[in-house]
Parts: sequence; structure tokens; C-alpha cells
Amino acid sequence: MKPQSPSNDHNSEQTLDKVAAEIHGSLIFPQSSHAAPIPEFDSLVDLILRLKAIVYPGFRSNESSSEKVLVGLRSQIDETHQLISRQIAIAIARHFEACEDMTLQDCGGITPGKLSMPENIMEFSQRISTEYILKMPHIRASLLTDVKAAYVGDPACKNYDEVILCYPGLNAITVHRLAHELYKLNVPFIPRMMAEWVHGETGVDIHPGATIGNHFFIDHGTGVVIGETCIIGEHVKIYQGVTLGALSFPQDEMGQLVRDSKRHPTIEDNVVIYANATVLGGNTVVGRDSVVGSSVWLTESVAPSTTVTMEKPKLKIRNQVGN
Repeated sequence: MKPQSPSNDHNSEQTLDKVAAEIHGSLIFPQSSHAAPIPEFDSLVDLILRLKAIVYPGFRSNESSSEKVLVGLRSQIDETHQLISRQIAIAIARHFEACEDMTLQDCGGITPGKLSMPENIMEFSQRISTEYILKMPHIRASLLTDVKAAYVGDPACKNYDEVILCYPGLNAITVHRLAHELYKLNVPFIPRMMAEWVHGETGVDIHPGATIGNHFFIDHGTGVVIGETCIIGEHVKIYQGVTLGALSFPQDEMGQLVRDSKRHPTIEDNVVIYANATVLGGNTVVGRDSVVGSSVWLTESVAPSTTVTMEKPKLKIRNQVGN
């Protein structure tokens, strides 16, 4: 006997209506009929790929002519500028609506006052997107140092093209540097969405607020976590499974989380952190030229030129033959 479709069953219809009504009644999103849309995920992925095409021109096409690459690059920059301007406007409108009890100054720093004129948002998003696009040469320059760091730091690597095309660590730091500049411009939602997209692609979780110096190399990548207030110097190399996290979450006298405090460690220049090491705390500083060994749990600062390792565990091998 063919099962009856829920849409043809009166009780099922009532059940669906009840569940939908209960969920709708508990929505935390704006309930106005004029609620601002959310940033479009598909457009955001397209935006990421376009930005990568700008900082790595020629890697998304087979154009061999320098002139054709230049023409394509100019077109890509123009289209990307328009796309990101629209998405920034959407993100700002949604953010301010979610923060309707706050001023624009509190919510992101445009001008004091309540959200009232969408034209102001459009003008602001155009200005921010232009400012952002102008940062592309700077972002590219930093990324080229990361490409070189990966090539120099991995003997399995044959050339720079292999780093750009194949290395998840380079993919992660590329999207991070692109997201970080938007984060510094106080653009809501989009930097975090970019970070979470590349997290899913690579297994590397870098908050867009983290400050990372040039010549940064994440070897292998999977399981790396870098927190929002982490500061990383230049020529730093980290391996898979490394966590640069918070030791605790400070609270104010009302029991609310203090969100603007330094919660994550500082890693100075020329530091190497090996697989599965954990470094925690906003006051923790790993001094320059130091090495943090595999599986280390570190919650206090170490002086420059220090090597931190775990005591070597005892290995037991039992031969099962004949038992």
C-alpha cells in the first residue's frame, strides 16, 4: 500500500502548521515585514574566488598573454568592487537592524544616530568597498611572502605555482588576509563568513581579527585554530593541530563577557610551533626565535630563543608472536 503523502493528510498538515508557527514565534531575527536581507552565501563564495583571482592573476584562466591578463584583471577588479559594495550594504543593514537598540557608532562606526536612510548605507558601502579594493596590492605583497615561506619551508614543494594551486595553508592565509582587511574596516558578518568558508575548505580556523605578519607558513594545516586577538610576527611557521587560543573568558561585574580584551597569545618573529601544540592566554608571549615542540601545553610566556618540549614518553612494544 502506497504511504499517504503528508500534504494530503489533515493531521499532518496541522502538525506542520504547528511546528512552523512555534519556530516562527521564537525567531531571534528581525520580525518586521521590511527586515533586511542577510548576506548571500553564494555571492560571498563568488566574491572570495574573485578576490583570489585578483591577488593571484592568471591562476583562474589560461590566458598566456600579459596584455590579456591585465585586461581580465581590470575587469575582475571592477566587477568585484560592485559585488562587494552590494554585499557590504546588505551586511551593514542587517547588522544595524539586529542592533536596533544601539547607535550606528556603537554598531560599527558610521555616524551616531538610528538607522533611517538606506542611502547613507549605500554611500558608506561604496566608500568602504573602494577603500578595500585599494588595499589589494598590499594584500598581494603580503601573500607573496607567504608563498615564498611555504616554498622555502617545505622540501616537498617544487615551485611557487604548486604552493598557490595545492597548499591548504596558503589557501587559508589568503582568505584570512582578505577577510582581515574587511574586519579592520568594521564590516559586519562578511569577514566571519569568509573565515568559516575557508575553514570548511581547509580545516584551518583563523578568526579574521587575528593579526599575522608576513612570511607565514601553515604546514599541512588541518586542525589549526588561531583566535581573534592573536598577534603573530613575521617568519612564523606552525604545523597541523596547533591551537593559539584563550585561557579563559573574562567577565565584567554583571557577569557579561568582556569582548574587547586580549585573550589570545602573542607569537614573536621566527618562531616554529610543532604539531598539536597548544598555546593559550592573552598574556602569553612566545619570544622570538623560539621553538615550541609537538603536543606542548603552554600557558605562560617564554623568553626569546627558548625551546619548549614535552618529556619524551616511554615507548612499550610487545611482540604478540607465539602468545
